[in-house]
Amino acid sequence: MSTHPFAPPQAYRQELALLRGEGIATWPAVAGLDITTIRQLARRSPGSEARLIRLRGQARLVVELDLAPAEAALLLHAGIADPLGLARAEAHDLHRQVGRLQRRLTGTAMAPVAMETVRSWILRARARSGRSGN
Repeated sequence: MSTHPFAPPQAYRQELALLRGEGIATWPAVAGLDITTIRQLARRSPGSEARLIRLRGQARLVVELDLAPAEAALLLHAGIADPLGLARAEAHDLHRQVGRLQRRLTGTAMAPVAMETVRSWILRARARSGRSGN
């Protein structure tokens, strides 16, 4: 179970209000949402279905791989939507992709993600999926 506090990005405040109104207030609860439930929630709120799906993707990375929410969000924006996608990634390519995205989003305000960090994410995902660590 994830020990990270459930605090989606500020841009998701409408979705957060909707989820909390339904008693969904943890990363594991969001990760466990099925598409039918997401569609039902999206119909009853100003929050979009696509935003709820992205939030579920972030939650799955947080819960299944014990990534920090910010790490999971960065991976999601870099095109890694789930642990299997991360397991299939090549460290060098992902490191370059995440670095470009991070520079566009934060400039030099944040230190770039280290190659070892990217490798550790991929190894965690591969271990979880049963893929070889090589």
